[in-house]
Amino acid sequence: MYIEPMPPDRVHQRRRAIGDRIRAARLHADLTLEAVSLRTGIRIATLSEIEQGHRAALIDTLIRIADGIGVRLSQFVREDDEE
Repeated sequence: MYIEPMPPDRVHQRRRAIGDRIRAARLHADLTLEAVSLRTGIRIATLSEIEQGHRAALIDTLIRIADGIGVRLSQFVREDDEE
């Protein structure tokens, strides 16, 4: 089993911020991880790991999650000074 090495702190912090935005959007849409999984074809465990910042997400995965929740991709990847 491959374990992804921890990224530098600055990368991990931004990954966590993206995960927090994904979780907030999902909860705002009143969706469970299971519902998003069914809409996107992404495993629940993978979605959870992305939300927690434990897994890096490919841009294709972020697009599928945004589409599954019904939000714009930019909602996840904006910089903090844009909030």
